[in-house]
Amino acid sequence: MVEKKIIIPEKDPFFYVESDTLRVLRRVEEISKKHPVNVLISGRQGCGKSSIVRQYAAVFNRPLATFQIGILSEPGQLYGEHVLENGETKYRSYLFPDAIQTPNCVVHLEEINRPEHPKALNMLFSLLAEDRQVWMDELGLLNVADGVVFFATMNEGEEYIGTETLDPALRDRFYTVLMDYIPSDVEVEVLAQKTGISKETAQEIVRIVNRLRDHSDSPIDVSTRTSLMIAEMVAIGATVREAIIYSLQINREHLESILLTLHLERGIAEVQNANEYVRFVEPHD
Repeated sequence: MVEKKIIIPEKDPFFYVESDTLRVLRRVEEISKKHPVNVLISGRQGCGKSSIVRQYAAVFNRPLATFQIGILSEPGQLYGEHVLENGETKYRSYLFPDAIQTPNCVVHLEEINRPEHPKALNMLFSLLAEDRQVWMDELGLLNVADGVVFFATMNEGEEYIGTETLDPALRDRFYTVLMDYIPSDVEVEVLAQKTGISKETAQEIVRIVNRLRDHSDSPIDVSTRTSLMIAEMVAIGATVREAIIYSLQINREHLESILLTLHLERGIAEVQNANEYVRFVEPHD
């Protein structure tokens, strides 16, 4: 059997986050020194919700354990299961009990509003409340270790099939961080730094992507994750047109009409987000 390990992830040297969000995360880090704390991160798909959890763990030198809530169909499923071994029924413990009992661990509950059955979340309530413990007949009393930070991430909105409205009593246990796609100038920097393409090529990709996002007739929700996929394809020799078509399965005629419009409007300055974005690399930059 492979030994279960909870490790500290590596830092992303080019991870950008809104300055307000970074201040909140630093305050969360301070609160966690007094008691475990919960943070809910909500936003559109591909805007970096899971990545910011990983970066938080890396920057603050914490072990990270991620759990997919979308696979849960019954209470207690996170903790373990009964299995048949040599004709005997035994209880096999999963990684979750180890994670919550590991001091300073970041426990990531991914897609918390997408369980197969809403009652599957019931055994999280006491872990996220003031008592920070849960009783399992098979495992005994489990106490959340000092310094543990629970992060829950979710896509929220009618367009996300399979999601549920998060129980208000559960939501009330979290600090909330709302995320959106990064501004154009930051997205250009990220594409260039992470894939090695030129800044000019990155600017071309972002101009086209923004036009797809803002198209008046049929806007396409292009995530930063998809922008990176496009840039990676370009970095190994694809044209920007090819990379966008491969990544988005967009109609060629639709793309060509957008490219023509961009060519005619090339001289118009873009409106930038006024909020400053800074690199999230060190705890006290």
